[in-house]
Amino acid sequence: MNNELLAVFEYMERERKLDRETLAQLVESALQVAGRKSIGRVRDLRVEIDRKTLDIKAFASIQVVDFVRNRDEEMSLDDAQAKFPGKNYKLGDLIEIEVTPRNFGRIAAQTAKQAIIQKLRMAEKDKVYAIYKDHVGSIVTGTVRRFDRSDVFIDLGDAEGVMPGKERVPSEEYQIGDRIRFLLLDLDAQAQGTQLTLSRANPEFIKKLFELEVSEIADGTVEIKGIAREAGFRTKIAVHSNDEKVDPVGACVGLRGQRVKNIVRELSGEKVDIVKFSTDIKTFVTNSLAPAKLLRLEVDELENAVKVIVESDQLSLAIGKKGQNARLTAKLTGWKVDIQKDEGDITFEEKIARATDQLAAVEGIGREHAEKLVAAGFLTLEGILAAEIQDLVDVDGFDADVAQQVRTAAEAAFERENGKATE
Repeated sequence: MNNELLAVFEYMERERKLDRETLAQLVESALQVAGRKSIGRVRDLRVEIDRKTLDIKAFASIQVVDFVRNRDEEMSLDDAQAKFPGKNYKLGDLIEIEVTPRNFGRIAAQTAKQAIIQKLRMAEKDKVYAIYKDHVGSIVTGTVRRFDRSDVFIDLGDAEGVMPGKERVPSEEYQIGDRIRFLLLDLDAQAQGTQLTLSRANPEFIKKLFELEVSEIADGTVEIKGIAREAGFRTKIAVHSNDEKVDPVGACVGLRGQRVKNIVRELSGEKVDIVKFSTDIKTFVTNSLAPAKLLRLEVDELENAVKVIVESDQLSLAIGKKGQNARLTAKLTGWKVDIQKDEGDITFEEKIARATDQLAAVEGIGREHAEKLVAAGFLTLEGILAAEIQDLVDVDGFDADVAQQVRTAAEAAFERENGKATE
């Protein structure tokens, strides 16, 4: 009896619930490949395992020939008749003989372990793929198992997923044993073992949380039109109702704000702005920048841009911390959003600074010349072009060459601006 192989089989039968016939067939197949190394080059190698004793025998075919050229694969007719009396062999017949090497039992045990482990891995891979292939883009729940640099490995119960560093929320800290929800971002069946990629930073995660929390979104009454997110800090979500009797923002906020509170709690305190969608860009931008109060909006459809004018005390609210409110509004609407203070609220110092910045941006003028021009009273391109060349020469620090350079640069910039306006 092959005791080494028996120990392997009994463990797999007990722990992995694999039947002996399946194991025997698996090992026979693996040994046919491994056996060629120890047996050598033979014809039609076949390995057979006794299902009770697990004794292993290897067989190969020998062809009966008139003249032997390869002793491993051929046998003369005289030798065949002498070795197998009573058999009426003739030229061309194949005779199956045993070729079991002495150490085949030890080789079998090692091969069995490797083959069974490989088979189990493939079966596990197929099982994981079958379970999760229809759940990509859905919410899954798992427990933090371990870390590898910035990657977080998650125990999903019947599989392991990984949340790469780029899919983590920067403001969140995770501890081993934490039970957390994730978006199943991707399923890669080609990887070594099916790779489940998880995310908490993807905007789609927010969408799925709202679908779970808000019944009106789940049944299609309220539709999510867009999401703009800076993970861990702030999200804007645009919603629209397909039923005029249902307020989309109110449905998402919930009674006493409970629905959105549940989502914010899941996001570890990330701020969530729920915005009413509108096909009118002015209305959409106004809703997106709330609660800031806007004076007026100027829409440039050619540039796909919206210029927003606010009073000075509303500027910081409209722009948001580090420009976040304006940036997310631009992402949500798909339009460039430029927020400016009302000209009537601009101080003299601000006007000087703005004029300097505008002239400094002109190719051929630069900041140093711009500051000197503004100090001399030349605040715009039109003002420079209206002046005599001698007026420019008289600017402190200018000479005839610099004056001509500035005039030429102003003319070129003016023509570019007028060309755009004409288009």
